[in-house]
Amino acid sequence: MIFAIEEINNSTELLPGIKLGYQIYDSCSSVSVAMEAAFQLSNGQDPEIHTDSNCSQSGVVMAVVGESGSSQSIGISRIVGPFNIPQVFSELKKVNFSRNGYPVSFDANGDPVAFYELVNWQRSESGVIELVTVGYYDASLPKGQEFYINRNITWVEAASQTPRKEKNRNCSPGTRKVLQKGKPICCYDCIPCPEGEISNKTDSSDCFPCPSEFWPNAERDACFPKPVEFLSFNEILAKILAAFSVIGACLAIMTAVIFFYHRTTPIVRANNSELSFLLLFSLTLCFLCSLTFIGAPSEWSCMLRHTAFGITFVLCISCVLGKTVVVLMAFKATLPGSNVMKWFGPPQQRMTVVFFTFIQVLICTIWLLLRPPFPMKNLTTYKEKIILECALGSAAGFWAVLGYIGLLAVFCFVLAVLARKLPDNFNEAKMITFSMLIFCAVWITFIPAYVSSPGKFTVAVEIFAILASSFGLILCIFAPKCFIILLQPEKNSKKYLMNKN
Repeated sequence: MIFAIEEINNSTELLPGIKLGYQIYDSCSSVSVAMEAAFQLSNGQDPEIHTDSNCSQSGVVMAVVGESGSSQSIGISRIVGPFNIPQVFSELKKVNFSRNGYPVSFDANGDPVAFYELVNWQRSESGVIELVTVGYYDASLPKGQEFYINRNITWVEAASQTPRKEKNRNCSPGTRKVLQKGKPICCYDCIPCPEGEISNKTDSSDCFPCPSEFWPNAERDACFPKPVEFLSFNEILAKILAAFSVIGACLAIMTAVIFFYHRTTPIVRANNSELSFLLLFSLTLCFLCSLTFIGAPSEWSCMLRHTAFGITFVLCISCVLGKTVVVLMAFKATLPGSNVMKWFGPPQQRMTVVFFTFIQVLICTIWLLLRPPFPMKNLTTYKEKIILECALGSAAGFWAVLGYIGLLAVFCFVLAVLARKLPDNFNEAKMITFSMLIFCAVWITFIPAYVSSPGKFTVAVEIFAILASSFGLILCIFAPKCFIILLQPEKNSKKYLMNKN
């Protein structure tokens, strides 16, 4: 529009003696702003409104240009209509005229259509270099016909052949174009897309990142879903851990069968058979609970694996603690006039195990009610794959479960150390001391290994700690007894057990 008005003003033929002006307003897509602009136009932007026939004293408004279909233009027409000010709409875009032999027209956006002369430096017959019009460029013509050349063109060094541009190779998908510094726009390099980004078309100027759960292929021209990783039963590592878990459970069951078959022998009766069977039952559960850590995490498996592990281990340590206290009480009871065993008989032993286990059940229940573990997709450890794992929900709940197990283990270890030098050939406190030493060593080394292990190896470390501590307990406490029962039955006598060294 500005171009058209300036052309009209510069012409002495179109509107001789008349100069057109213009004022541009932005309605900001608001009817109220558009109407305020219409009032200003009607009044000529004078500070006061005039009441005679011509409101504007600073200039006569000839017309208003606007879009015919908009609510802003309709509001403007209601205001400027009574002042006989015409409103020119989209028809203005259809204006087409010639000026000085050049066509003047407008495109759909109201912009003037480009028209350029093509000029060429040529040497005349007299040797003078001059500009010669060899054609034109008209953007209003159909695509492919915008250039029209009607004279020969002289190229560099008076060559008549059209020079051929050395064309850069196309940048294939997976790369992007980077212009070479200080060189023309046709000179560029093809740079591979950075990690995690792709370009899926030729000569792309940018690379685009894949969604969070997708990753580029090797060519970096397409995004594919990231592989999901977890400790699956199909993996060799999981099969080995599962095999040791089943072997441990079978070993505990076989030990229980041996103890039950020889339950009337002195060595079984001297080891508090009731706590021994309960300890073997809890060890079986400890071995089997490690299987819940293998496989794809689900809402139920995440809650089961940590709570089952915590409760079964506390049950196990409570039984060991009960056996240790029984050893101490038994030797105290041999002193003259001592009736200490009546204060820690079988009912008290059962209550001790139930009490300590109930505390762990309470901790796990609070954990599950407030912030239970849940399955989650870990997208941060590895960029190219998703780790499916169980989030703790509440780290405080997890470490409270482990801390309580550790507290009972340390307490049991201290009591076992105090009882290890008590007399008699068979002193169970020595074996309990070794088992608790192994248990504490495993779980002390577990903490840094658990924190530093990435992805599915975190689960493998936890399973290994469960199995190692369980095997330590069953081998240290029950292996010597089974050895005597099966291979040295002559030592399975009251006389041998009571022989003091």
